[in-house]
Amino acid sequence: MQVIDTAATQGALSFDAVIPALRSAFQGGYVVPARYVHAIESQGRQGTSLIMPAWNAAGYFGVKVINIFPENTHDGLPGLHATYTLYSARTGVPLASVDGDIVTAYRTAGAAALGADYLARPDARTLLILGSGRIASLVAPAMRAVRPIERVLVWNVRVPGAERLAQALRAQGYAAEAVTDLEAAVRQADIVSCATLSTEPLVRGEWLRPGTHLDLIGSFKPDMKETDPDCFRDNAVYVDTDEAPTKSGDLLAAFDAGTLARDAIRGTLFDLAAQRVPGRESDAAITVFKAVGSALEDLALAALVYERVNA
Repeated sequence: MQVIDTAATQGALSFDAVIPALRSAFQGGYVVPARYVHAIESQGRQGTSLIMPAWNAAGYFGVKVINIFPENTHDGLPGLHATYTLYSARTGVPLASVDGDIVTAYRTAGAAALGADYLARPDARTLLILGSGRIASLVAPAMRAVRPIERVLVWNVRVPGAERLAQALRAQGYAAEAVTDLEAAVRQADIVSCATLSTEPLVRGEWLRPGTHLDLIGSFKPDMKETDPDCFRDNAVYVDTDEAPTKSGDLLAAFDAGTLARDAIRGTLFDLAAQRVPGRESDAAITVFKAVGSALEDLALAALVYERVNA
């Protein structure tokens, strides 16, 4: 079995290839069983492990194991760690071990940008990122692949994290700055992208101005929330997959509060990619995209890495 390390995995991925690969994946040809979720507890620390299989008509089968331990931030460690194994779907022969951390980060930021390509205003120029981790660090280049991003604001619950990410983005050529006033930043942004592991609402609906696109890609469990329920009231809400309304704490809280009905969700990324539903319908609309991630995204990018490395 081939081992494709961190550098090779990252070197094979760029958003000009990632986003088309994800768009194609959401247009069909993939089988995605339900993920397996396990609560992990050891030596006073808690985490969650997800086992995510998928296979496709192109002959690839893959399994990702991703471990989410939010308390890692206290130790200066990333909160997410993943491994990815790619197999032949025809024979079951292992083909490659691909860096799961890199695949997860690129597919999550790439899916956010794919959603924004359908839902953000064409002239969206100011991006606000909540979070400062591995995924948050990729949101700006992902969004710039689909929108003319000129200014990037970074907010994080720990200010030094926001300052480090803003500095890294400036080194990449972005007009980026760390901010501490979250309400003021949300009110300025054309795209608000939340990439945190928060369990308490961060963004409030009253802060969203007409035309804003709210991108929620951090939380993935019922006890995790990045928004208050008012973010969904009377807005155009889309999800990545049908799993989102059953797993997202943001959506479940909005259902409970009565600010969003389940049948008011306008569609999934499958629907958008297949043009079964319209995306943004006016410049003044507030659009919301809630993603919990899908194994088809991981498989699409792992296969892309494997083919590019072996080209």
